[in-house]
Amino acid sequence: MTSDAISRYPVPELSDMPEDIRARIEAISERSGFVPNVFLTLAHRPEEFRAFFAYHDALIEKDSGLSKAEMEMIVVATSNDNNCQYCVIAHGAILRIRAKNALLADQVAVNYRKADITDRQKAMLDFAMKVSNNAGAIGDDDFERLKGFGFSDEDIWDIAGITAFFGLSNRMANFTSMRPNPEFYAMGRDIPG
Repeated sequence: MTSDAISRYPVPELSDMPEDIRARIEAISERSGFVPNVFLTLAHRPEEFRAFFAYHDALIEKDSGLSKAEMEMIVVATSNDNNCQYCVIAHGAILRIRAKNALLADQVAVNYRKADITDRQKAMLDFAMKVSNNAGAIGDDDFERLKGFGFSDEDIWDIAGITAFFGLSNRMANFTSMRPNPEFYAMGRDIPG
């Protein structure tokens, strides 16, 4: 694999992709000005691409007791924990934009425990780490702690679902050696901390 490859697997040409996948990628490109490499990499397997993004959308694009910034905090913190360069870089950029705070996003990307976030958000990320690393040890006390910070049962499901889904995403990104797009590095950097 060369340093220019975005994946260790073949990336299909846009013109060779099924129409629904091509349309989704074109819409993303139009909105963001580039095509995130995750879309191109996962297009290698169209059925899995569809399933992946359907679940992503079900988790992230719905009304939730979690803000969009908090959802991205979960993605960034757990991606760091899973050593996923692609997801830390890509979702760190999204977090900078959604939180409107470049400093906070960079802090969460490195070590959320030392980040300038609320105690509620630290509890949320502590729970996400437990889901990521020791889900078998989750008990009623974890739920009670989160409820003490105002999280509902549905919010707790969202925290766990996002963590678990991005655990899959992190592992696929690492396994395919997915490279972050250069565009991600500058996104949201003009937002004060």
